[in-house]
Amino acid sequence: MPIDPKLLKDLEKRRNEIMASGDAAKVAKRRGKGLMTARDRVDALFAPGSFQEFGMFAEHQCTNFGMADKKLPADGVVTGVGIMDGRPVASFSQDFLVAGGSLGRVHSQKICDLMDYAQRAGVPIIAFNDSGGARIQEAVLSLSGYGQVFFRNVLLSGVVPQIAIICGPCAGGAAYSPALMDFLIMTKSTANMFICGPEVIKAATGQVTTMEEIGSAAAHASVNGNVHFVANDDMHAIEIARKLVSFLPSNNLVDPPHAPTPEIDLSEVPAFEKIIPDDSKKPFDMLEVIHALVDNADFLQVHQEWAKSIIVGFARIQGLVTGIVANQPMVRSGTLDIDSSDKAARFIRFCNLYNIPIVTLVDVPGFMPGVAQERGGIIRHGAKMLFAYAAATVPKITVILRKAYGGAYLAMCSRDLGADLVFAWPTAEIAVMGAEGAVKIVFRREIKEAENPKKTEAELVKKYRTEFASPYQAAANAQVTDVIRPSRTRAVVAMALRNTLSKRETRPPKKHGNIPL
Repeated sequence: MPIDPKLLKDLEKRRNEIMASGDAAKVAKRRGKGLMTARDRVDALFAPGSFQEFGMFAEHQCTNFGMADKKLPADGVVTGVGIMDGRPVASFSQDFLVAGGSLGRVHSQKICDLMDYAQRAGVPIIAFNDSGGARIQEAVLSLSGYGQVFFRNVLLSGVVPQIAIICGPCAGGAAYSPALMDFLIMTKSTANMFICGPEVIKAATGQVTTMEEIGSAAAHASVNGNVHFVANDDMHAIEIARKLVSFLPSNNLVDPPHAPTPEIDLSEVPAFEKIIPDDSKKPFDMLEVIHALVDNADFLQVHQEWAKSIIVGFARIQGLVTGIVANQPMVRSGTLDIDSSDKAARFIRFCNLYNIPIVTLVDVPGFMPGVAQERGGIIRHGAKMLFAYAAATVPKITVILRKAYGGAYLAMCSRDLGADLVFAWPTAEIAVMGAEGAVKIVFRREIKEAENPKKTEAELVKKYRTEFASPYQAAANAQVTDVIRPSRTRAVVAMALRNTLSKRETRPPKKHGNIPL
């Protein structure tokens, strides 16, 4: 017997109402302003027609404060799985047109059900955050809902990649779910994220501030480092997410999406030998080295606007997905400070979670000196970087280009911190400290008694560099695998990556290490 047409018509009517967030006029008005709806974002993320929605007909059961008769289509969040660049990906998208995207019990349950599915299926999850926060009418159930989401964020951490796109308001407790994810992408002009807004801060502390200062994408990307990428708009954010996922495995039990070239290209790259200045005190742009090293100069830099003395990001080297960590001599000579140590440590640990090899490019004069750094805990923060490298069991390849001094030499993945292979350019200087400082301490008496102290000091500095800080001395002591011509760097690193992809390393059984947070 055929299905009653009235039932099909009723189904279509219900679906259309939900698809329009309950109000087609509001949807049209939003699109008229050039803004995307929650469903527009999901549709743009996935291949056409591939999105399989979960819980379309779910709705709140709250009867408090006049909520009993209020319709909240899909309870203000779209959840499901779709195909992105040929791979299944889970996603939830909060709908600001439905009760401001506020989170209640059913809203949170839908998100949690999706996260549970992502864990079981082993697929990445991408979240569109656009919410006014907790649904006040649902009282403690809203708080419980956030707690359930946070718990799953932690449960999924290190199991599947989690990416948050902040594309609207993200206030109060709502900000902690993105903060618990692996990467945050934030739109430049349509989003804000904060725990306490300007009015609350003024009421509580008397301080006057603006949303631009505390909650904007610029503040989070460049001042506090909460956000990894800034997007011009929703579509740009989706493009960033798509590119980011292209470097990542779907879960921690599979390899990254390597596509090794059939033959290793061993040709030389002369550009490497023109990058470093003759004067060792002059800076150079490490991005030039990275672009010459990676395939097609294609490098996805993470945290580009924060802690700029160190560079981190993803690339491919002859088809192999690789995490890059590199000092940036153009910014404070590439020194490691509190923020750059945190930035590098987090990136290293992410790569280790998802089996991504790490290539480290070194030109580091040391840890940043100063009262503010010492009082701010540079010891603790620097130790995070030491911990991250030492704990990482993925292939680790290090190339020392120029300076590698003191504890910072160790922190940049030395042989003693577990580097599998360490290569050095002839321009490398590996020592406890810089030549000028070392000579003044070690040869203080000889300089003082010399006929021409300045000339003698210059001679001793040259001798220190060639004899005590030479890469050949480090190689002689088995701290450097090989001293190479800079032009061979790409070929040598490519071979090193191929040779270490099958690496297996067993550590002492334990619950987890206690990183100095």
